[in-house]
Amino acid sequence: MSNDIRIKRGITLRLKGEADKTLVDAPRSKTYAVKPPDFHSVIPKMVVKEGAKVKVGDELFFSKYTDKIRFTSPVSGTLKEIVRGEKRRILEVVIEADASDDYREFGTLDPLNAEADAVKSRILESGSWAFLNQRPYDIPADPEDTPKAIFVSAMNTAPLSADVEFILKDRMEAFQAGLNALTRLTPGKVHVSVNGQGSGAFKGLKNVEIHNVFGPHPAANVGVQIHKIDPINMGDRVWTVKPEDVANIGDLFLSGRFTPVRTVAVCGSEAKERKYFRTRIGAPVIDLSGAVDTKNVRVISGDVLTGEQVNTGQYIGFFPNELTLIPEGNKYRAFGWLPFTYNNIPSNSRTSLSWMFPNKKFEVNTNLHGEERALVVTGEMEEVMPMDIFPMQLLKACMAADIEKMENLGIYEVAPEDFALVDYVNTSKIEAQEIIRLGLDLMITEVG
Repeated sequence: MSNDIRIKRGITLRLKGEADKTLVDAPRSKTYAVKPPDFHSVIPKMVVKEGAKVKVGDELFFSKYTDKIRFTSPVSGTLKEIVRGEKRRILEVVIEADASDDYREFGTLDPLNAEADAVKSRILESGSWAFLNQRPYDIPADPEDTPKAIFVSAMNTAPLSADVEFILKDRMEAFQAGLNALTRLTPGKVHVSVNGQGSGAFKGLKNVEIHNVFGPHPAANVGVQIHKIDPINMGDRVWTVKPEDVANIGDLFLSGRFTPVRTVAVCGSEAKERKYFRTRIGAPVIDLSGAVDTKNVRVISGDVLTGEQVNTGQYIGFFPNELTLIPEGNKYRAFGWLPFTYNNIPSNSRTSLSWMFPNKKFEVNTNLHGEERALVVTGEMEEVMPMDIFPMQLLKACMAADIEKMENLGIYEVAPEDFALVDYVNTSKIEAQEIIRLGLDLMITEVG
């Protein structure tokens, strides 16, 4: 069964530096890292110590508040270092890789013919549960919950984002096996949203409900799709999984091994080799980006709207399929406040003449072109918010920590990524994604 979802509000940002459709296997790195901050609200409790030998799939740490959720090693080797930050917070668990991998065996299993509890236990013990996220709050899924549905957004609309069909073209068997496993975790439906203008690679999927999505960014955001298909009300739980991670879960059941594959599109106008690299979760940034002049180049693990700034001495994040390199915004123009004098950036408010060239691709940098100022009613936020919520009013309620208003204005339906375009277009230059994240954290603490 297929349903159409058409999104009208949003923006298609066309930027220079898209990755070529060339897939290569990245060389094996000397070290890899799992970063606990990638799992919001998880406080890690270490299981192994520095110097310990681990196999692929061996437990490294678990969640302090939900000890069933285990986080396992993406490679076999020696635990080289536990990097800590302020208040001894664990930032990275670094593993020095062996020349080849030794796997912990979990055994093959057909999820459609197995008990639901056996499927859940297999995902938990292998560490594959880390791939599952929960809405509301955009945090790791709680295995004690039963979601009313599971959502997979098998498409991307963010600027320079990876092509999901290209990533999964040789992993469709694993993708279907992963979907079969997900159907055993919910009494409801597994929804898969695909690009309505794509090649149709996902048409043959079974045991799921397929939705053809049309429209500009943020049409591919799973929160937008949930809002259109089965909105979240107070007390509801739904789970989300990224498409490549569905294939990783499928490989667990097909091969009996934890599969930490991550296909990364190296893109952006400053990238030297713009192509897709197949590597492991937690690979070093420098092995994918090459040497970078970090004074003049911003390296982002993820896309330009929602990604995290990293340096070449760090590691890619657990979830992103992009490594983006763009110019650092450290050059400023005289009389920058004058309109129609700087036409080399995409402008939603038409303060530059770039809007006259809708198909042109732009080279952007990190300059905000302004400073934080008063939050005033302009209507620009609503133009890029396809959900039926009031984004400015919700932001104000989060800033005021007004829980009742936050609930009434739809806090349960949103995640920070849903406000990425609000960050981009709003003339007040406020950090909308950060405000929403703090609001969600408040809801976790006060409402649970």
